[in-house]
Amino acid sequence: MSGSDQDSERGSAPERRPASVKSAKQALRPERVPQPKARSHKAKSPVVIFLNFMMTLLVLCCLGAIAIYYYAMSSYRDPGPLAGDTEFTVKSGAGLATIARDLEREGIISDSRIFRYVTAARMRDGETLKAGDYEIEAGASMEEIADLFESGKSILFSISFPEGLTVREVFDKLAADPNLSGDLPEELPPEGSLMPQTFSFARGTPRTEIVEQMREGQAALVDEIWLQRARDLPIENKEEFLTLASIVEKETGVAEERPMVAAVFLNRLKRGMRLQSDPTVIYGIFGGEGKPSDRPIYRSDLDKETPYNTYRINGLPPGPIANPGRDALEAVANPAETDALYFVADGSGGHAFAETLDEHNANVRAWRKVEAERSAN
Repeated sequence: MSGSDQDSERGSAPERRPASVKSAKQALRPERVPQPKARSHKAKSPVVIFLNFMMTLLVLCCLGAIAIYYYAMSSYRDPGPLAGDTEFTVKSGAGLATIARDLEREGIISDSRIFRYVTAARMRDGETLKAGDYEIEAGASMEEIADLFESGKSILFSISFPEGLTVREVFDKLAADPNLSGDLPEELPPEGSLMPQTFSFARGTPRTEIVEQMREGQAALVDEIWLQRARDLPIENKEEFLTLASIVEKETGVAEERPMVAAVFLNRLKRGMRLQSDPTVIYGIFGGEGKPSDRPIYRSDLDKETPYNTYRINGLPPGPIANPGRDALEAVANPAETDALYFVADGSGGHAFAETLDEHNANVRAWRKVEAERSAN
């Protein structure tokens, strides 16, 4: 084979590069680092799944609790279903659950559970819903009702004792009041020791409590007025002062006349004259029970021997004949300035006063004439 032919065959063959050059190029290329495959959701830890679930549940519970709280507080403060004013009794010893149930049953609140639990949550230690009768206004919210029960401002009843009642008459009136409770004292207090007044009380107040208030009030009143008395009175002590005030109380119901009536009796005491008071005669005969309204005073009554018959005894009777009020006490403590020694009814509800017996007899004749004319008509 010729040399040229050999060259031609070599030229057609592929060019071969040295191995050293190929290795150098490979070294210049960056080496590929294998990347870890992404983990599938299925591959998460059970602990993580459980914690995620619990967190979601907690969030939902919190949202639910907040919603319930706002709903409960809104219902607690919104106007209630009551259409008109009504009375409701919180019974002594009743628990919050019982009160709530009774309120819902009577249509005063819409949900006993909300009232019960919210009221319990907002009450401070030692606070209670107080027993009593309450006036609940139409549309009152649960919050307003709870506040009312906590305040204890229940419906108040009243009982009035006018001036001039005896202790027995006061006790009879107390016994007849159905809104009071308990027995009266077995022993009657001293005559004149109970203060005439109107007393307000909650249903179920013990009768003994009213009696005690009356005794304390009268004692304080007598002490107060006794200290303000005129210094020349012919009276030695508070007992005599109270006794004469009770006579003045029974002699006239006209407040303006009481200082004059008191002055007449005080003038007679100063002169040693008998008081000759018809109310003392009546008390001596009938005591604290009082004279029947249809029974007149007979002439024979004035002659009966009793410790209270001031037609027969000198000076004051042994004790009061009724419970005097402030006006009668003040009239005795500071009587009118007059020399009058007599008085008699004038037929108009008041009395005619006289300094002499002749004037008095003329007043008596005038009164008898008025009485006769009334009887004729």
